[in-house]
This record gives sequence, structure tokens and C-alpha cells, in this order.
Amino acid sequence: MNFDFQSHRTQLVLTALAASAATAGLVTAYTAHTRRTKRRELDRDIKRSLASKPPPAFAELPSPSNVDIAVHERRTKLNEGGEEYDEELVREQLARNYVFFGEEGMAKIRKGKVVVVGCGGVGSWAAVMLVRSGITDIRLVDFDYVTLSSLNRHATAVLADVGSPKVRCIERTLKQVCKWVRVDARVDIWRKESGGDLLEGADWVIDAIDNITTKVDLLKYCHDHNIKVFSSMGAGAKCDPTRVQISDISFTIYDPLARSVRRRLRLQGVASGIPVVYSTEVPGDVKLLPLPEEEFKKGDVKELGVFDDFRVRILPVLGPLPSIFGLNIATYILCDLADKPISNPLPIKGRKKLYERIYRDLLHREEKMAGQALNRLPIDEDDAGFLFEDIHRGRSIVPPHAVPTRPALVRWDFNKPLSLENCVAMEFADAEKHVKLCGSNSEGERRRPEEVWGVDVQEIVRRRREEVRREREWVM
Repeated sequence: MNFDFQSHRTQLVLTALAASAATAGLVTAYTAHTRRTKRRELDRDIKRSLASKPPPAFAELPSPSNVDIAVHERRTKLNEGGEEYDEELVREQLARNYVFFGEEGMAKIRKGKVVVVGCGGVGSWAAVMLVRSGITDIRLVDFDYVTLSSLNRHATAVLADVGSPKVRCIERTLKQVCKWVRVDARVDIWRKESGGDLLEGADWVIDAIDNITTKVDLLKYCHDHNIKVFSSMGAGAKCDPTRVQISDISFTIYDPLARSVRRRLRLQGVASGIPVVYSTEVPGDVKLLPLPEEEFKKGDVKELGVFDDFRVRILPVLGPLPSIFGLNIATYILCDLADKPISNPLPIKGRKKLYERIYRDLLHREEKMAGQALNRLPIDEDDAGFLFEDIHRGRSIVPPHAVPTRPALVRWDFNKPLSLENCVAMEFADAEKHVKLCGSNSEGERRRPEEVWGVDVQEIVRRRREEVRREREWVM
């Protein structure tokens, strides 16, 4: 196709194309210039804000009922001296969170107050990600100091921090990351007798305490005072990140720390209602690191710690696992504050049904033995879960003591009535075998359980009975 460049129409077309190209070039140049100018202005604002004074302490903040909506205005106050941090900078730093949670969700997050009790590997990571995501008011509570061994898992500690309070090095980093954050760092220990002040005004409390007694005291206090609390279970001696899950405390499995906490809380009337992060990884043979012999020569091991009821020996910890626990906690709390809660965490699904199935199987087995329908058993579905998870650790009483594919509870000694003390966990097929060999109605055909499974298993059963008895005594 040939063009007649002399024609008037062709000249108009070429002129229009040239004008369009020139306009596009000017628009592009202007846009680039505007972006560079805005970036220079933002850089100047950042430098000015970095030179401002530190934010006020947590205790100086107004109560939640009096917090105004200034956080969504153009300027954000930093301190009583009048310095300000540009709200536009805040929104740019939190831009991805605003896209995810929206205006209303981020408004609630930025007004949220969180108290982190225990600022080691788990608590430090939770604190950092909460502040990076918009939390403005945070209190850090920990009596401990950074050691060389802390550096494999702590979110903010560096070599120069060794010998410094953990809360101070977290505070430093938080203020470096978010200029507007208000950090109240307390080198302190939480005690149930006087710990209420440390939790005052909190929308959420994070329990990242190592000591079981203090952990249970904190959880019980929060439960009794209607304070939302999220608890971290055991990250020590674990290595599989795919097993880390969020659940209610009542549905935790295979975690020794969770088991101990759950049992103690149940005895104090708290059966559920506390979200936790834990690992379903079955612990191996890893144990507390041994103390050097010279430490024992100093006196009672219980008296060697900073506090007499805190352990002085530690579990080996693979550094990434505590961080994963902390990130789970931060995510859960952020979603809850924004009114976009994680609705039905995976481990909750089906666990109650497992206990119901175990109970039905036991009921059916007892009915066959009795030769008639039974309205109820001496134990219920909660007892079934208690026996399987807490007493038998989710494992079969029969060697090699594996996690059952189809768990079952069965009466151990058929010469005695069914009870918590006289009920054991087995694989379903082993339970059926046990009934056939040890539970026949004919006295002459019955075999003793230890004849079938051995004296070693009988000894394990004896120890489990003692555990149940101790539980009963504690309750009474």
C-alpha cells in the first residue's frame, strides 16, 4: 500500500501521530519528575522524623476508651514535646497492611495495646512483627538478659547486646523500625500476686514464658479477668516447621509442655478458651542439657537460678522454630484486632470427633462384655481425651508404643470395674485382641494382661495408674 505524502489527509495523520508521541513523552517525563520530587520530600521528612524525641512510655498513654482518632489524621503526635510524624509516611510504611485489612481494620490494629510477657526467641519475634504491622502501643516484660546462646533465635539481639536486658534491645529495634511506636520496656518478672498492673489496658497478652508455674498463673489470671491471652507452647527440641499449628489449649496433642499446662489449668477450672501455638511433632529423646559437675558442687540445683522456681537447665532449640511460633502469634492477634479472625484453625477440626469415636468404641466394647445396652460409662468423652492425650501421651501402651492409626481405649484388668485407673490406650486391633484373650466371660479362659503383653507393659500401666491417682488427689 503506497502513501501519498503530499496529500492533505496524510499530512494530518502524521501530524496527529507526532503530537500524540510528543504528548506521551511529556506526560511520562512529568510523572517521573513528580515521583522524584515526592521521593525527595519524603526522604527529607524521614530524616527530620528520625531526629525527633523518643515516644512516651506505655503508662503515659490514655486508656483505650479515651483513645481518639488522631491516628487517622494527617499528622501523628510522637510525644508531649509536640514533635510530629507525618501520617503519610506511616501509611506508606504500612501500605501493604492497609491493602489487606482496609481502613477500619488498620484503625483497630493501630489502636491496639499488646503486652508481651517473656521476650526471648518467641516473644521477640512476635513483638517485632506486631509493630511492623501497625501496633502502636506495646509493653515488654522480661527479667532476663541476653546471653551468647540467645543469639541463635532472638529477633533483635546482637553480639553487643550480650549482658543487656532482652526488653531493651527489642525496644531499640522497634523504635528504629517504627518511629511512632510507644514501647514500655519492663525489666521485671510477672507474678500473680502483683502482676495485674503489668497487664493493665492490654487488648491482648502474649504468654511466651518458659516456666510452667508462672505460665499457668498468667493464663489463669487472664482467664479470670477476661483478658485475651495467647500462649506459646514448647518450641524446644523440635525441627519440623510443617507441624507448627494454632489451636485451643484443649485440643493440643503430642506437646509435653502443652500437656502439663493443660492439666494444671483443668485442675483450676480452665478447660478451654485459650488459643495457643504448638507443634504436633512427637518429641524424640532430646532432654535438658546437663549441668557441669562443678555447678552441682555449688549447692542445690534449684537455688542456682536467678529465681528459685525457674529452671537453670535448658532444652536444645533450633533457632527458626521459636521465630515461627512468634510469627503465628502475631498473625493471630493482628487478624483478631482487625475483626478478621482466623476462623477454625485446622487442629480443632476433627479432634473432638476423635474423642467421641474412642468413647463410642469403648462403650460398644463394654456393652458386648456386659451382654446388654449401657446408658453410660464411669468415664465420659472428656475423660477419654484426658486418658488418651494426657495420661498415655497419644501413644499405645503396647510396644513399640507408636501413635495409633486408629486409637482405642480398653479396660486393662477385666477382673476390676472400668475406671480412669483401669483403662489404657491401644491400637484398635490390639484392643480387640486384648478383649478376646483377657476379657472372656469364662473365668477359666481369661488370661492375665501381663501374660499377654509382658511385665514391662504391666509396669507402664502401673505408672499410668499412679499418674491418674495423683491427678485425683490434686483435684480433691
